[in-house]
Amino acid sequence: MPDMLSPREIVFVRAQRVARMATADAHGRPFAVPVCFVYLNGCLYTPVDEKPKSGRRLRRLRNIEANPQVALVLDRYEDDWERLAWVLIRGRASLVTDGGEKAQVTAALRRKYEQYHSMALEQLPLIRVNPEQTASWGAV
Repeated sequence: MPDMLSPREIVFVRAQRVARMATADAHGRPFAVPVCFVYLNGCLYTPVDEKPKSGRRLRRLRNIEANPQVALVLDRYEDDWERLAWVLIRGRASLVTDGGEKAQVTAALRRKYEQYHSMALEQLPLIRVNPEQTASWGAV
C-alpha cells in the first residue's frame, strides 16, 4: 500500500508515543480515546491491550463495526510555539484477521512499547487504519 503521508509526516508520526482516535457510532455520535500505535506498511495499527477497560466490547470496536470511518490526531505541544505540530489521518478502520500481518504488527508494537512484552496481544483485537486523507500543520 502506498504511503498517504509525506516523508516528514512519517518521521513525525513514528516519533509520537500516543495518538487520539476518533470514531462515531451509527448515529454519528463521536467518541475519542488516546491509543498506542505503530505506523507500518502505510497503515496505522492500534491494539486493544490488557489495560483495565470498562466492559468487554469496547465502544471503539462497536463504533468501527457500525461506521468504519475514523480519524487519528498525532500532535506535539511545546511552550515554544514554533515547535507546535500535528498530523491528522482520516481513514477506514478494520480488524486484522491475517495471522502473518498480526504477528508482524505485534512484533513492531513490542519493539515500541516495553509494556506489551508481557501482554498476550496475539489473543486480542488489533485495529488497522488504512489512510484515505491526511493533513498536517506546524513544525512537522
